[in-house]
Amino acid sequence: MIDTEQHLLTIFEQTGALLEGHFQLTSGLHSPRYLQCALVLQYPEHAEFVGRALAAKFSDDRVDAVVAPAIGGIIVAHETARATGVRALFTERESGVMTLRRGFRLTRGERVLVVEDVVTTGGSTRETIDAVIEADGVVIGAGSIVDRSGGAVDVGVRCLSLLTLEVAAYDPSECPLCKEGIPPIKPGSRGLRK
Repeated sequence: MIDTEQHLLTIFEQTGALLEGHFQLTSGLHSPRYLQCALVLQYPEHAEFVGRALAAKFSDDRVDAVVAPAIGGIIVAHETARATGVRALFTERESGVMTLRRGFRLTRGERVLVVEDVVTTGGSTRETIDAVIEADGVVIGAGSIVDRSGGAVDVGVRCLSLLTLEVAAYDPSECPLCKEGIPPIKPGSRGLRK
């Protein structure tokens, strides 16, 4: 039996996806470590592993569809849906609100698993849950590749991750790296390209 957490840590290290420095996260918080899941998911075999592992976490639940926030969760949703045998959808921001677009629809009562690449505060996951509820879906749980909160994040539904880490995250006004004069970079999907 494979140790999923150890295997994922090895993948993150091998792909250069575990970054050290000063980063501004999607949540607005600052951190000395960043997990760039895109560097892992660029390899189909790693993406397939992640999808199968997330699907296994929810194998006792009936799942009709998998939904993720764009852009970081799209591949995660696709591979989890493939492993589950259902369809994958994603949400996007429209006028600042996460919503299903591109003709994506849910049937009233459709059972949805929300997935994400990395959870820190759970903001994008909660926004996606709200979008699913708005579209008449029923959220049965939330999953992520990485939970940076050490398991403390609360998104209002059962939340399971493949890798749980406790990574420091600071409000910018209290960030020790800012106080040292080190400028943060934003490597995420809404940040600067490096």
